[in-house]
Amino acid sequence: MFRVTIRGTFDGLSDADRAALLAGADAFVAAFTEAGTFTGDAGLSAFTFRCQVPADPGDGEREATERAVAALDAHGYPYRILRVAVTDMRDIKIRRKGRRH
Repeated sequence: MFRVTIRGTFDGLSDADRAALLAGADAFVAAFTEAGTFTGDAGLSAFTFRCQVPADPGDGEREATERAVAALDAHGYPYRILRVAVTDMRDIKIRRKGRRH
């Protein structure tokens, strides 16, 4: 599983796009989902898009980025990408604290 964060700017949103984004905006919902979630500023100029992408055994950051951009494209808003960060969750190690008595 990959978690991809795309930071970008909206580029020429229509009034309908703005209304849809504002109606669906919830600053407290910044979850990684397969469809992706947006957070952004009140003026809808900049955004952060968070997307969770399934990983096949041979997949790397390039494939994860391509799938996340496809999820971003599916929303249909015009944008410009500024930065992409990819975290391979397969590499994350969880340290569990032992129980103390």
